[in-house]
Amino acid sequence: MEEKGEASQPNEEMAENLVVVPNGGPAPDYGGGLTFSVVMSCLVAASGGLIFGYDIGISGGVSEMEPFLKRFFPHVLKRMAEAKKGDSYCIYDSQALAAFTSSLYIAGLVASLVASCVTRALGRQAVMLMGGAFFFAGAALTGAAVNISMLIIGRMLLGLGVGFTNQATPLFLAEMAPPRWRGALTCGIQFFLTLGILIANIINYFTARVSWGWRVSLGLAGAPAVVIFAGALFLTDTPSSLVMRGQADRARAVLLRVRGGAGADVDAELKEISRTVKAALESEDGAFRRMTTRRGYRPYLVFAVALPVFTQLTGVIVLSFFSPLVFRTVGFGSDAALMGAIILGAVNMGSLLVSTLVIDRYGRKFLFMVGGVQMVICQVAIAWIMGTQLGKSSGESSSAMARPYAVAVLVFTCLHSAGFGVSWGPLFWVVPSEIFPVDIRSLGQAVNMAICLGLDFVQTQSFLAMLCRFRYATFAYYAAWVAVMTAFVALLLPETKGVPLESMDMVWTRHWFWKRFVAQDEAGKSADDAET
Repeated sequence: MEEKGEASQPNEEMAENLVVVPNGGPAPDYGGGLTFSVVMSCLVAASGGLIFGYDIGISGGVSEMEPFLKRFFPHVLKRMAEAKKGDSYCIYDSQALAAFTSSLYIAGLVASLVASCVTRALGRQAVMLMGGAFFFAGAALTGAAVNISMLIIGRMLLGLGVGFTNQATPLFLAEMAPPRWRGALTCGIQFFLTLGILIANIINYFTARVSWGWRVSLGLAGAPAVVIFAGALFLTDTPSSLVMRGQADRARAVLLRVRGGAGADVDAELKEISRTVKAALESEDGAFRRMTTRRGYRPYLVFAVALPVFTQLTGVIVLSFFSPLVFRTVGFGSDAALMGAIILGAVNMGSLLVSTLVIDRYGRKFLFMVGGVQMVICQVAIAWIMGTQLGKSSGESSSAMARPYAVAVLVFTCLHSAGFGVSWGPLFWVVPSEIFPVDIRSLGQAVNMAICLGLDFVQTQSFLAMLCRFRYATFAYYAAWVAVMTAFVALLLPETKGVPLESMDMVWTRHWFWKRFVAQDEAGKSADDAET
């Protein structure tokens, strides 16, 4: 541990520019303010979240539109008409309908893994361009679909677009942003994702009134695809990516433009980037082998797996997709269910703005704790209301609950979404983009996104069946997982706010648990070097 600490100390020319690592000890601060260039670059890159958000918001609403169901899934429409008391949970239990949503994610899983190699070879910008092109093609095909096959193929093209952009965009933001603003700027992905959900829900609300409205909803996915593609044309690649590909002069020019100001030590930052890249390229092991076999890389492997798994197990993803169907289940009409989805999106947007303002002030762990507690309380409340009230009202709609309780479900769903919006929502993008060292950064993000999209597929394919069979216990199941993940973060995640990416290893060597892995690995490598 002593050797690691000494190796991580800044050189003399950076001694006057230090920030304090949250776990203790100095880290270099290369200066550089929030320049117009860096803000615009990050905004354009973060707009890639629009395509993912639009898809999340549009699919659930379209799945609830009767003209869409009549054309592609008439058996679901028939079940809605025949629903009796106690059958509300199972109205939408259709594997074919679930496949309409989930097929995107199996394609996204494959794309995110392929994107890791492409990102290392061609850079972040090229991958974002490819993602926008795939998404536009998928939007055109789904909007013009005349059978289920066209729908599924179009959704898979959308998945390729999501996989590429979601792999490259977080890396671009983390590597381009100044350390003290990295959290807020990386939150831009979640901001645009949430904006995409809100826009999609509003479009669904109005297009549901016409028989061909579902085509408009699906086809308009091409609009955010054009935004990210056109925007990416004007981006330059990140300094780390350029150095990795042997373009140090271009990397320095990029740093000069995005850091700006007399206080920025561009040469010192470039020197540190070059040092870490050189060390990575000189390693004999490949990135995958390093991350999976080296003891010192154990924390990176754990969090590459744990963060996407836990994010999925908050239950927000399926609620975002299927919120109109859930609201229909508890007794809202079609228009009211779609309006409920709009309210849910607006609440999520507001909570994200709060998170963006405080993430670099209070840190990552504080937001994880606050959001986790809030989500547990809300999931338990939803489970209790649905378990005690659904199917107990009288009248024609005997399968639905009384209106006050249905409104309470909407309120708790919004509060749950707000808890996610200040914690796991933005932090899912922020934390993985900053914790991985440069030699495995592309791979780490690819593994993170592959697991996320793979679980998206599993959950969207199984949620409607799960709701039918587990009923209200579905929400208790998610509440239990949120409690587990909150404890996990409290114990095992080091605080990373304000730490330069090139000095991030310091937070692991000072963590009560992970230091035994990282420090021992460094000691072993030092011994090997001495023998050599």
